[in-house]
Amino acid sequence: MTAVELATESNLSEGLKQVNITQAEASEPKTPTEQNGEEGENDDDDDNEEGGEGGEGEEKKKKKKKRNNKKKKKTKQTEPPTVPVAKLFKDNIFPIIEEVDYKDDNLWRTTNEEKRYLERENFNDYNNMRKASEVHRQVRQYAQRNIKPGMSMIEICDMIENGTRALIEENGMEAGVGFPTGCSLNEVAAHYTPNPGDKLTIKEKDVCKIDFGVHVNGQIIDSAFTLTFDPKYDRLLAAVKDATNTGVREAGIDVRLCDIGEAIQEVMESYEVELNGKTYPVKCIRNLNGHSIGPGQIHAGKTVPIVKNADETKMEEGEYFAIETFGSTGRGYVFEDGQCSHYMKDFDAPKNPNLKLNASKSLLASIDKHFGTLPFCRRYLDRVGETKHLLGLKGLVDAGIVNPYPPLVDSRNAYTAQYEHTIVLRPTKKEVLSRGDDY
Repeated sequence: MTAVELATESNLSEGLKQVNITQAEASEPKTPTEQNGEEGENDDDDDNEEGGEGGEGEEKKKKKKKRNNKKKKKTKQTEPPTVPVAKLFKDNIFPIIEEVDYKDDNLWRTTNEEKRYLERENFNDYNNMRKASEVHRQVRQYAQRNIKPGMSMIEICDMIENGTRALIEENGMEAGVGFPTGCSLNEVAAHYTPNPGDKLTIKEKDVCKIDFGVHVNGQIIDSAFTLTFDPKYDRLLAAVKDATNTGVREAGIDVRLCDIGEAIQEVMESYEVELNGKTYPVKCIRNLNGHSIGPGQIHAGKTVPIVKNADETKMEEGEYFAIETFGSTGRGYVFEDGQCSHYMKDFDAPKNPNLKLNASKSLLASIDKHFGTLPFCRRYLDRVGETKHLLGLKGLVDAGIVNPYPPLVDSRNAYTAQYEHTIVLRPTKKEVLSRGDDY
């Protein structure tokens, strides 16, 4: 999910650095096999014959004892995915897909005992995020294979959100969908999800940004990709994917946010795309940014620019970030436009606000119960039984208790693309939590 902020233009940055991927863990998720090991078999049959003149030989045989070598069947994911990931991984331990050593002055962290101890202390938090990441990977890869032209945006969102709920074993505020599925088309860069009754469908010439989240105990994985059906958009997608990977590689402890933005812009704007005989430079959407992530807080205060700017704030140990970039064939700047669908309770809202409307009071209690400070949409309110929510929602927005997030739109007829990963700056290494073999 996107952070919005105005940023300025940039110069050159460092090139890409090599990423160290743990090969065994970078492969497809391994399903645990619980099996009975082959038991050792007593194979020494002693056929001793004792005999002599006038004596009768006596045979003594040891019988082999064979045990049935039964294996428990592997638990496999279904199509569509419905099996909780907790049933696919032994002891609920989830894999590290990509981790990267820090560089330069922070290289010492890799082997430092104190830092390694801190990592062990925080293992449960990391494992929760790896679990959410595994759900994201499996759901999105199913979506990539099965979203087709002609599907309604509601069908697409239901596919993704129902898969997420099943695989994470949705349980109130303990686990579930991290925020509404963004499925913004073409010049709409972010913050569109269908409201109830929306009839919009995806077409063969559309460029669709799929941005969805998964949370465990309020810890959120935020990751996005762009889906197209026409290869003419490939260069646009390549530019944005390359820019996002640049941001991921440049991020680290003590790195200045402005330096990351400069590196991203230099890579993104080195690309061009030809559409219908006309060549367009790929521009960074300069007022969209990545962001830090906190417990129950999708935007935790720091923004990661995608263009050069003057923000010398540094990334710090232990922080989680959504590194996301947006490229456009349009003006490279977005405005709020269209019907609002995304909402979020203000993180600093008072616990007992003075609300005049009973409808707002009742709706706020439901929001607190089902979403807390996580983003939600009008479809989600319908789903939890708040089908008559418009008046109460307006009252909460007017009181500043809930913030609206309308669609963010570039110039008409522009095409926009997005890629995004969640990273954590662990004490010893940087981990790219949402990495997969798709992006």
